[in-house]
Amino acid sequence: MPGSSAGDLVSVVIATYNMGRYLPQAVQSVLGQSYANLDLQIVDDGSTDDTPSILRRWDGHPRVRTYSQANAGKARAMNQGVALSGGSFIAFLDADDVWFPEKLSRQMPLFAARSEVGVVYSDYERMDGEGAPLPKGPTHLHRGRVSGPLLIENFVPYSTGVVRRACFERIGGFDETLRMGLDYDLWLRLSAHCQFDFIPAPTARYRIWAGQMSKNHRQRYQSGIRSMQNFLERNPGAVDQALVRSAWAHTYTGRGNVMLWREKDRRAALRDYLRALSFRPAYWPAWRAMLRSLVTTRAP
Repeated sequence: MPGSSAGDLVSVVIATYNMGRYLPQAVQSVLGQSYANLDLQIVDDGSTDDTPSILRRWDGHPRVRTYSQANAGKARAMNQGVALSGGSFIAFLDADDVWFPEKLSRQMPLFAARSEVGVVYSDYERMDGEGAPLPKGPTHLHRGRVSGPLLIENFVPYSTGVVRRACFERIGGFDETLRMGLDYDLWLRLSAHCQFDFIPAPTARYRIWAGQMSKNHRQRYQSGIRSMQNFLERNPGAVDQALVRSAWAHTYTGRGNVMLWREKDRRAALRDYLRALSFRPAYWPAWRAMLRSLVTTRAP
C-alpha cells in the first residue's frame, strides 16, 4: 500500500435514519475539522422524520453531498456513501455522534508514518441524549496485527475509525446481510489484511440514548458470533487456538450475562455459561457468573 501525506482527501460517510434531532451536530463537527481536505457524504436510509428537510440545509455546499434511498439498512447506506465518495481515505461517523475539531489532523499523520497501517482509530468519550458527559471505563487499545485481541472484544469505536480506501475495497465493504454489529465485522475482516494504529486520546463523543439500535444486546451478540465464525472460517490459522478458545469463552459468558441481567432468562444464561466452559473449563468469569446466577438475576 502506498504511503500517505497529511493532506490526502478524506471522505467522511454518515448514514442516517430518523436522526434529524442529532444530524446537524454531527455534520457541523465534520465541517468544523481543522483538517481541511475532506468531503462529506450523507446517505438518508428512508427516514420518516424531518431528516429530508434538514438535509436541504447543505444543498450546494461545496464539501457535502446528500443522497436518499429507500430503507435498506445501515450497511447498504454506508456502502452507498463510500461509492459516492472519492477520497483515498474513508472515515465513519454515526449521525448521533460528534467529532472533536482536531480528530483528523491527529489521526492522518499515522498513515504517513507507516504504509502498512490500514486503520487508525482512537479512544472516545460518552454523552447522553442531551450532550451531557457520561462516565466511561478505560478502553484497551491495540496496534499492529490485532485479529486476536479483536476476537476477545471490539475495542475500535466506530465513529473514530479512518480506513485506507484500498483496504476497504479489498474486503468488499460492509456486509449488507447484517443488521447490527457492522463495525465489528468490518474491523475483523480488515484485521486479516492490514495493521491498525490509534490515538490514545479521545477524538469523538459517543451518544447513549433511549432510541439507539445498539441497545438490542441479544441481536448484537448474535451478529458478533456470526462475524467471529465467518472470520475464523475464512482465515484459518490467523489466530492461535488458545486465544480462539478464550475468545469464545469470553463471548458466551458475556451473552449469558445479557440473558441474565437484562432479560432475566436464567436458563438461557446457564446454557451460555456452560458453553463458555466447554471452550475453557477453568474460565473463572464463567464460573463466577454461573454461581452468581443461582442467587440473583441482578447485574453486579
